[in-house]
Amino acid sequence: MEKIVIEGKRPLSGEVKISGSKNSALPIMAATLLTDGPCVLENVPRLRDTLTMAKILKSLGKAVDFSGNTLKISSKNGLNPVADYDLVSTMRGSFCVLGPLLAKLGHAKVSLPGGCVIGVRPVDLHLKGLRALGAKIEIEGGYIVTHTKGLKGAQIYLGGVFGSSVLATDNIMMAAVLAKGETIIESAACEPEVEDLGNFLNSMGAKITGHGTPKITIKGVKELHGANYSITSDRIEAATFVLLAAATKSPITVTNANYSQLLVLVDKLEEYGAKIRVKDGAIDIKTPRKGKPVSVTTYPYPGFPTDIQAQFMALMALTPGVSVITDKVFPDRYMHIPELNRMGANIRREGNNAIVEGTPRLFGAPVMASDLRASAALVIAGLAAEGVTEIHRAYHIDRGYENLDQKLIALGAKIRRENE
Repeated sequence: MEKIVIEGKRPLSGEVKISGSKNSALPIMAATLLTDGPCVLENVPRLRDTLTMAKILKSLGKAVDFSGNTLKISSKNGLNPVADYDLVSTMRGSFCVLGPLLAKLGHAKVSLPGGCVIGVRPVDLHLKGLRALGAKIEIEGGYIVTHTKGLKGAQIYLGGVFGSSVLATDNIMMAAVLAKGETIIESAACEPEVEDLGNFLNSMGAKITGHGTPKITIKGVKELHGANYSITSDRIEAATFVLLAAATKSPITVTNANYSQLLVLVDKLEEYGAKIRVKDGAIDIKTPRKGKPVSVTTYPYPGFPTDIQAQFMALMALTPGVSVITDKVFPDRYMHIPELNRMGANIRREGNNAIVEGTPRLFGAPVMASDLRASAALVIAGLAAEGVTEIHRAYHIDRGYENLDQKLIALGAKIRRENE
């Protein structure tokens, strides 16, 4: 196991190119199970999660060649309907193989998922949607066991207690493309990653409209063919680097990012006092010497993303004044609070609210990464802090940020890996 060691308060500047989206790549990789034809995916980030999904596809019977950021996936001798616990339990995103396997084979056995410890994330919406399409489902020994004599289109409401579910929308959309008749998903997730998956499925011959809106319409087809497709850029990585620039007061230019997907963050940073400029697809941020505290509440897209809640908290921890951060998507996603407090932050939790009393200085300390986005927040804090920060359990960051160390070093950071 490795730790990340950061020497803080070093001047940062330069340009950083955003990688392909992890949250798009995982369901799109799973969608290749729907076809016997070859698929070529470009701009796939090389991450622990995408490498794990590649292993899952191999275990399910696919031939996978992952070279650079290009992924070639083809069929061998038929699909295996069982997605094993040892792989699925390590990453929640792998649960999206359930819909494609069921649609393609008529039966599937998929382990209940694992992933980051950020609160309760049930799979009830996934099962509700698949049952509406005609699947019979049982839970046996930690596995979802499902079969069908033929999926049929249906009208499905996918709203949950905390809003729409991206992964459930993905699973139902992938199952419905091979169902007979028309499926309408109401209260579908609107995230750009859902839109990206819909675009990929359409490139394979699916008939989907409305993806990226709360109402998705799918007209089932008999089969899908292979396709070549390029994954969209990662909006969460882009947001992380924008927040890093703000927290360290650094002139950093972010390239290969979709500005329109970051509007809610831009709005909050302008309230903070920053000036954001976009030119030729590049995003520049000019940060005030003394920013204003800003309160945010997370919501499903296009609201403020839960996936940048921790990184935004790191910025507010360095902003004198009081801000309130509320997570309505994952109300228990606050394991980074005690770690930031170890660095001198003054944050307390009240229910699903974090009350942040900002301070102008943080100090390096040994801290523990609890999940992917919490680890990004600790990296931001470490770069802005005085002294040396050691972030233990560095593997979390490798799940969602491609070559983060190298990107930061290119900007002038002094960061290294050491064995625990």
